[in-house]
Amino acid sequence: MNSLQLDKRLDTTEQVVEEIMRIHRSLPPRPGLDEVEAATSLIQNVEKEDRAWLEAIANQRKPSDVPGELFSILQEMKKGLSSDAAFELVFLGKTPARPKEMVSRDDSFVSKAKPSLYGDGFVAPPRTPQVVDSTLTAGKFAGGNDGDKLSLIKLASLIEVSSKKATKELNLQNKLSEQVEWLPDSIGKLSTLTSLDLSENHIVVLPNTIGGLSSLTNLDLRSNRITHLPESIGELINLVSLNLSGNQLSSLPSSFSRLLQLEELNLSCNNLPVLPESIGSLGNLKKLDVETNDIEEIPYSIGGCSSLTELRADYNKLKALPEAIGKITTLEVLSVRYNNIRQLPTTMSSLSSLKELDVSFNELESVPESLCFATALVKLNVGNNFADMVSLPRSIGNLEMLEELDISNNQIRVLPESFRMLTKLRVFRAQENPLQVPPREVAEKGAQAVVQYMNDLVEARNAKSLVVKPKKSWVQMCFFSKSNKKKQSNMEIV
Repeated sequence: MNSLQLDKRLDTTEQVVEEIMRIHRSLPPRPGLDEVEAATSLIQNVEKEDRAWLEAIANQRKPSDVPGELFSILQEMKKGLSSDAAFELVFLGKTPARPKEMVSRDDSFVSKAKPSLYGDGFVAPPRTPQVVDSTLTAGKFAGGNDGDKLSLIKLASLIEVSSKKATKELNLQNKLSEQVEWLPDSIGKLSTLTSLDLSENHIVVLPNTIGGLSSLTNLDLRSNRITHLPESIGELINLVSLNLSGNQLSSLPSSFSRLLQLEELNLSCNNLPVLPESIGSLGNLKKLDVETNDIEEIPYSIGGCSSLTELRADYNKLKALPEAIGKITTLEVLSVRYNNIRQLPTTMSSLSSLKELDVSFNELESVPESLCFATALVKLNVGNNFADMVSLPRSIGNLEMLEELDISNNQIRVLPESFRMLTKLRVFRAQENPLQVPPREVAEKGAQAVVQYMNDLVEARNAKSLVVKPKKSWVQMCFFSKSNKKKQSNMEIV
């Protein structure tokens, strides 16, 4: 503490009595039992600061004209004030007394009481802080500066305050200090919370009490260092969106199957070798992102995700897609780039809603004809397949809604005649293919130039075919004429 606060001369008995009364009136109300219990473990972390303050009090010299007993009472009162200040540091995020004022540093979080300045620089804190903001952020709680980081003490304090005010949204993105690797068990008190953002911190483990967030619909834990999830995660039965990307997960708890309301699940950039069979229980799941893991197989149960519209599994070790993928008739986006897939399932013909398919950088040898029944396709990427894909399906023209097609870095020489039917194609990438039909110079002119070339080529062949047919018909007609004349001659003789 600032020693200037202790240097005011108190030369008379009356001045000391007045000072004692002023300090007494400034003391905040005693905390409730629940607050004391919550503070017991946390208060130890501020003992160092408190000890420095007590040392400053002990070093204060007694004025010669003030009785020793009376001066001792003053010191004891100030020590008591120090204890109360420590409590406020833990639970209200306040700093110890300052020369000018002692109020919360967060103007929007605690309504200020009119300060009452005392002779030694103390200002009475508000007796009953009133919460006026329904949504807390770490920046507000830490002191109004969004750059401040929360220590474990301040995090626990924030949780206590949030619990008392029934906070619904809590944003702690990149707000926890590097030393905070775990969350206090008290996090389970936030039963009214609907949205919790803990992304971009250094959290390693979640407490079992996380299951107490019974109202939570949105949980963002991306970019932490979480290695495993507690089974209690399955108690978040109202969860709609869960982001766990950028962690160190190697497995998922079986309780995941209880997250029946989940619509968005992001598990990208982890260390998952498999997806659990329980994934198929998530019937309301719409978006699933598992890219950049070590997954070798997507379980057959994926067919149970009957509401899935987007599946991203890029940068894994997939060798195939399950036949059950065809059951997901709601699927609109399927991306499996950078895997080891050799062939696509024939059931993909049932994907009537599929609009985007990216199977680039795999080991595909061919594209099945059945894919051409997925007539809603708008974007198709089969480029960079290292097994030397040599052809496209003959019925590719059925994909009349196709706007973008990438076949680059393969071994395709001839495009199928039905290519001319892709009248909506506006992007065509065919670099690094030994194209002969159409010629490379035509392909370089763009998608519609290729479509027009293929159309002209087919029309020219049809026209040539029509020229040949009349010659055959003329011979037949001559033969037929001679035959008729002979028949007529025979009839006249008779």
